[in-house]
Amino acid sequence: MIAVNVKKIATFAGIALVLFFVIAQPGSAAGLVGNIVGFLRDAAESVITFVSNVFS
Repeated sequence: MIAVNVKKIATFAGIALVLFFVIAQPGSAAGLVGNIVGFLRDAAESVITFVSNVFS
């Protein structure tokens, strides 16, 4: 039961930290999200290229 409470507190603290970051630094937060999306796109393209090369 204590572990569940700690998990809830950690979740709320994480959400609060993200909200604070977005409110305090919206430009930096947008840049960070853009970087993450770019990284995920590059990773997906790399996986697609790998799979295409394996099966061709």
